[in-house]
Amino acid sequence: MPVKQGDLSLLQHPASQALLNSTIPARLAYVWTDGTPRVIPIWFHWNGTEIVMGTPPKAPKLKALAKNPKVSLTIDDNDFPQRVLLIRGTARLEPVSGVVPEYALAADRYFGPEQGKAWVEQMGKMISSMVRISITPEWVGLLDFQTRFPSALPL
Repeated sequence: MPVKQGDLSLLQHPASQALLNSTIPARLAYVWTDGTPRVIPIWFHWNGTEIVMGTPPKAPKLKALAKNPKVSLTIDDNDFPQRVLLIRGTARLEPVSGVVPEYALAADRYFGPEQGKAWVEQMGKMISSMVRISITPEWVGLLDFQTRFPSALPL
């Protein structure tokens, strides 16, 4: 019997693991302070239990996330057949002195070790602290358009 959408074990599926370890930015969706939806692309690091992001302490999204921490995010590719990982959870915000360690790991993954290190050093010169945003998945969906299709399709 296939694993149902919403089951956290979908994070172990090979398509999910490929997306979680890819250089594709996540698209983080949250509710702005006026109640309207927002979606932003953002680097992330998957540590095996959480999606972790780092952001400057003056980032506008922090005000909205503090007011309403419920979020969703997607990581999807453009190769056919597309793979789409959907995650829902609650964002936790934690001030960090210096650069968020997982942000540095994400920079290495997105840029490669040499350019990633240079990026983090440059970031450390611009800001003295960051905010660590962590999301523990509470619901997971996966579409691979081979074995897992949207529920609206009569398959």
